[in-house]
Amino acid sequence: MTAKSKYQPVLDLGESLNIQNGDVKEEDGKLKVWGTAKTPYEKNLLWDKIKEIGGENPSDIMADIKVADASVFHRHTVKSGETLGKIAKQYYGNASKYQEIFKANSDILKNPDLIYPDQELIIPNL
Repeated sequence: MTAKSKYQPVLDLGESLNIQNGDVKEEDGKLKVWGTAKTPYEKNLLWDKIKEIGGENPSDIMADIKVADASVFHRHTVKSGETLGKIAKQYYGNASKYQEIFKANSDILKNPDLIYPDQELIIPNL
């Protein structure tokens, strides 16, 4: 199995995230990937996928993933049925961090219990 085929799920994820300036090269059995993710959250998704496949310190892949906008952790478009708690759980692993999202979006949110589909929320860096 080539390194490229082993890490194909990482490449597929990069494509679905629309990673910019991305490229992939395989040299001496080592996969080299690079590109620019929109946010730190997307960069983390890619690294999580790399570690899921190759372990905590994979030696058969070298990734150089830059971030286009590090001023926020992510930008999230609200879907029907979501709450700030669910969104906080998705990004931070802790629903009680919803207050951080509420504070970061106080310009468009007046009540943490009232969010609407298609609103774009800033997910702040913690």
